[in-house]
Formats: sequence, C-alpha cells, structure tokens
Amino acid sequence: MADSPDVIHSSAISRLGIRYQKFLDDLVPFRVARWSFVIALLVVYGVRVFFLQGWYIVSYALAIYLLNIFIAFLTPKFDPALDDEATSEDGPRLPTSSKEDFKPFIRRLPEFKFWVRAVYSTIVAFVCTFFAVCNVPVFWPILVLYFIVLFTLTMKRQIAHMIKYRYLPFTHGKRRYRGREDNTVIQ
Repeated sequence: MADSPDVIHSSAISRLGIRYQKFLDDLVPFRVARWSFVIALLVVYGVRVFFLQGWYIVSYALAIYLLNIFIAFLTPKFDPALDDEATSEDGPRLPTSSKEDFKPFIRRLPEFKFWVRAVYSTIVAFVCTFFAVCNVPVFWPILVLYFIVLFTLTMKRQIAHMIKYRYLPFTHGKRRYRGREDNTVIQ
C-alpha cells in the first residue's frame, strides 16, 4: 500500500526539521564565528541600505528588535525586583561572600537564542529591501535620533537595575568563590 502524499510531505518536513536542528546544534560551540557572521550580515545589510538610499523604516524596526532582544539577553530570567523572598529593605541581593547561597545568573534569553533571533531578523530585514512596498518614505534623521534616545534611556534603566540588584550578566571580571573543602572521612 502506497503512502499518501500528505504522509510523504509531513515526513519530508520532519526530516528537514531534524537536519536544521542538527545544523544549529553543531554551531553552538563556535561563538566567535557565529557573532562574526552576524556582524558581517549587518554590514552587508547596512551597505545595501546605504546604496539604495531607502528602507529606513525597516532598518529602524530591525534596530528596535535587536535592542529588544539585547535587553532580554541582559535581563535575568528570575527578576530580583519581583522576588517575594526580599529580606532586606533594598530588596534581594546576589551573594557577596562564599558563605551565602549561590544563585547563578540565568538569562531570560540565552546567548544562542539571541544569536538565532539576530540572524533571522537581519535576514528578514534584508529580504524586505527587495520589495518596494517596504520602502516607506520617512525622514531618517528623526528615526536615528529617536533610536539613540530610546537606546540611552533603556540602557540607563537596565544598568541601574543591574547596580541595584548587584548582578553582572557577563562572566568576564566576575569573582569566583570557592567553597570550603569537605574533609570528612566516611567509614
């Protein structure tokens, strides 16, 4: 009995999805190469927009989206401002000595997902530059100024939040705490 076209089609899509996921899984260890690719993609996109002298609204939407996912990357998954277990007047704090409980920094948006979304959004924006319907005439200096103000205010708020709750979303420059060694003898 022959398989129906729907079964063959869904099987092919399933196999394609598995291959795509394996491709993404194979890219995980190559952080520098992945981010170099994103930078190159953004440069190619920027050069295209510069020479076409248009698609500023698409570029603005791309910039806002990249800012949004960057903020999600910097934000902890469990916001200390919303933590009900506040014991001090200033709110909960991350450990500052080896005697306190260790609470690891878990991102709301992991680095790899940040990279995937940055690539997808840049490709979508690049594809939009091929369609005249996406070329909405706007006065681009206003968009640039508005983005700079938005970026400044958003980052100021995010940095103030990081300082208030004493967390650093990057591993570079962090102190490493060592627990005491267990010298107990099991008999």
